This record gives sequence, structure tokens and C-alpha cells, in this order.
Amino acid sequence: MPVDTRRLRGPEVSQSPSLFACKPAAVLPSHGPRADGRQRDQVDVRPVFVRCGLVSQAKGSAYMEAGDTKLMCCVYGPRETERKDETDMKCGRLTTDMRFAPFSCLERGSWIQGSQDKDFSLMLHESLQPALCLHKYPRSQIEVNVMVLENSGSVVAHAVTCASLALADAGIEMYDLVLGCAIRRDGASYVVDPTYAEENGGGDGQGRLTLAFLPSLNQISGLQSDGEMTVETLSAGVRTCIEGCYKIYPVIQQALAKAVRRVAPPPSES
Repeated sequence: MPVDTRRLRGPEVSQSPSLFACKPAAVLPSHGPRADGRQRDQVDVRPVFVRCGLVSQAKGSAYMEAGDTKLMCCVYGPRETERKDETDMKCGRLTTDMRFAPFSCLERGSWIQGSQDKDFSLMLHESLQPALCLHKYPRSQIEVNVMVLENSGSVVAHAVTCASLALADAGIEMYDLVLGCAIRRDGASYVVDPTYAEENGGGDGQGRLTLAFLPSLNQISGLQSDGEMTVETLSAGVRTCIEGCYKIYPVIQQALAKAVRRVAPPPSES
């Protein structure tokens, strides 16, 4: 039989679409150790690995791993903005773009930015802008692009930390670094730096909190809360997130100092 070359030949063997469907979120236990061995009701963050200056085409860049969560951030600028209104003449402008790679998690399948990506980009913008000295970059624009390579939970909090490190690597003047931390509360129990399964696990009384913190100034630059939490629970969650930020602060400082020593000229011998 002659083959019709004008038609696309489909596979000879097919599989049911139900095999690729996302499984419903499982109800995680609210007591005992967590799946990765960390303890509940303690400020127990995942091991963090960071590295600066990996993308030579960008003004500044940073790569970060927190457990299985992997992110890459690139900073471009400051470059002259096209808008000539009075606001842009007085101070610079920050633009943020956060996207998920199609292979980052089961729900993603396109490079096109969705509504969730836009919400995350807005949270990233609100968290970083108070830390930047934008008045020193009149009529300029600073672009921050974050790509999530693997989403294994607490992705917004780690994106804030990674973007702050990339801005510092780019030489952008800042009042302070910005660190992020997240918690998930399920009833009377809570977990710090939750994984993807813990974030999407079912349960009663569920609440999530993501915080952006300036450690040297002791100020909060961003706060996002979801779910039902009382004022006392929210205040306790904020204190817990601040303590989590201080735990990763030495790692961020060490990575930034290593990047500065790499690009700084060697001391001259007298």
C-alpha cells in the first residue's frame, strides 16, 4: 500500500491519557518526622547551595539549590529606559519576570508566562524594590529574570534570595540583601521551607506564609499569606520565617564574598 506523505503518521502504539494525569494531593501526616528527615515545629531549612556569576552574558547572575528546588537568575542593566515621563527621570525602574521551565514540575508544559507566574513576578518585584537604591539610576531600567528549573517547594522564597544575590553580583547598589523563607501551617503544627508535596498536601486549617526579609536592617520587604490564620498564628509565623532567613544568611554572605574575591584584582605587592 502506498504511503500518504501528506499526512502525519501517528504512533502505532498509544497509551491512556489517565497515565499522565496528576494524582490527587495526598493528606500528609501532621505529626512525626517529615519525609526528608527534617523535624516539624522547628526552624529546619533544607541545605542551600549558591553560586554567582555563571552567566557571562548577564550583568549579574546567581544559581541556587535548596534541596531539589533549583533556580537561575540573571540581571541586565541598568540600561536607559524608553519611557521619558517625569517618574523615570527621577529614579530608576525595576522589572521582574519569573517563569517555570516546562520540565520544572508536572503542571507546567509551556514557556509562556501564565497567571501564576505573573503573581509570583509581582511578589518578587514587591520584595526586591525596597532594597534597591533606584534613585541612583535615573532614567534607567534594571531587569531581573528568574527561571525555575525544578520546583520542589518554597519556590517564591528562594527566588527572592536568588534574585537578591544576582543583583549584588551585578554591582547594583542596595541597602541590604533580601532573603526569603516560607512556612506551611496545618492546624497546630507547622513546617519550615516546605517541599512541593507538603505545600500541596491536603489538610484542615491549612495556611501558608512567604516572607522577604532584610537581615542587616531588620525589616520586612514582602509578605504573602494564604489560608486561614489568626493574628497570633501569623505573628508567630513571621518570627519563624525571620529565624529561617538568619539561618541561610551566612551561606549567602559566603557565596557573595567568594564572587567578589574572584573578580577583584589581586593586591599589589609593596
